[in-house]
Amino acid sequence: MRRAPAADSDERPLGITLLSGLYLFFFLVSASTYGNPFPFLGRIYTDMPAKALVVADCLICLYLFLGVIRRQRLTWYLLIAYNSFEIINTVVNVKFISVAELEHLIGTPVNSDGLWVNNIAASLAILLLTQYIYRSKRLFSNRGYYLF
Repeated sequence: MRRAPAADSDERPLGITLLSGLYLFFFLVSASTYGNPFPFLGRIYTDMPAKALVVADCLICLYLFLGVIRRQRLTWYLLIAYNSFEIINTVVNVKFISVAELEHLIGTPVNSDGLWVNNIAASLAILLLTQYIYRSKRLFSNRGYYLF
């Protein structure tokens, strides 16, 4: 029978591998929104501000991906902060961005109930992910401050 790897071993646990894949996916999703309107803290940004926000989000996701791969302890703190901010941002956006504003911006009707349910469900999923990250602190055993 095979034992689970210790927190400080060189073998990467499955949870860390899946977590790194998830943040790589977040990076790709963020990069794919380049050039589109970007909702941020209750406002929808377009043009250059939206592109700048997407680039910033991509850089953060890339750093988180690399930090998870390297099992960096600093990344553990940043993951919790980033996920908490994403939850707050989603709730603020749902509260302050009206359905009429979205419909005007994208040019098609938007189901307000579906929008609310999807955003809250995504926030709950990120909350559960953050709970897993919080409980996995021992897996982030690299105490170095630099990725490379």
